[in-house]
Amino acid sequence: MPNLESGPLVVLGDLVEDVVVWLAGPPRVGTDNPSRVYRTRGGSAANVAMFAAPLVPTRFVGRVGADPLGDALVDRLRDGGVDARVQRGGRTGSIVVLVHPDGERTMFPDRGASADLGPVPVDWLRDARWLHLPAYALSAEPSAGSALAAVRAAASAGCAVSLDASSTAFLVEYGASRYRDLIAEIRPAVLFANAAEAAVLGLADRRPPAGSVFVIKNAADPTVVVRDRGEPLRLPVPARRAARDSTGAGDAFAAGYLAAAMAGRNVANSVRAGHHHAARVLDAPGANFSLEVS
Repeated sequence: MPNLESGPLVVLGDLVEDVVVWLAGPPRVGTDNPSRVYRTRGGSAANVAMFAAPLVPTRFVGRVGADPLGDALVDRLRDGGVDARVQRGGRTGSIVVLVHPDGERTMFPDRGASADLGPVPVDWLRDARWLHLPAYALSAEPSAGSALAAVRAAASAGCAVSLDASSTAFLVEYGASRYRDLIAEIRPAVLFANAAEAAVLGLADRRPPAGSVFVIKNAADPTVVVRDRGEPLRLPVPARRAARDSTGAGDAFAAGYLAAAMAGRNVANSVRAGHHHAARVLDAPGANFSLEVS
């Protein structure tokens, strides 16, 4: 059974290298494009774990390659205070992230070993207080089957579960109806989605399962919280200058929200904690709180 008082937040999914390219202007096909290139830790699940670790005991569960890059990425998690439980084998994945001058990004993922996650050992989950699953873990087999088995086992044991819709491209390929069925089955404490993902899932026309909330992020516009009863909450995002790089902002939001929820704060205050955490990554390359990346 999970430790509902002091057990860790467990985040299950990808750990990869992000190759972040800050473009100086609109990309020009077939020729050189002036840019700045950064290499940093990536993967939505690993990002959430790193952002949450200073706030709450945190464990990452996933798979990386049996290679020096995998070694380095696992070391970065552990240096950041994350209890990293990883399977090893194959080749560590990478994601090329093109960041446009307006802060928007375009991603080219190669998940490598992350997609080969096998069955998760029971001991890695037994003491979990909360399990968070970004949808990227469901994008390929055998990772999808292993992740779903872990989530179902955690939920049946009384562990709180949260889901992140993660990507419109994923939702289209996976199937919106199929993902809604998963939401209905798992009954997550919270589902995170941005406005585009919420539109693909048709969340505007649906109520969450009993006990769940949908948290819909709208960039600089108010975050909308849809509950199983009552009117939606609309919580403004604190004003700030335009973002230079939105990579990892959603993961930082999830980390701030989940840490606050685990501390007993209500939904509105958890959203505010998410806003505060997300704002800290918007001027850094990749999913980082500062420019100190290698």
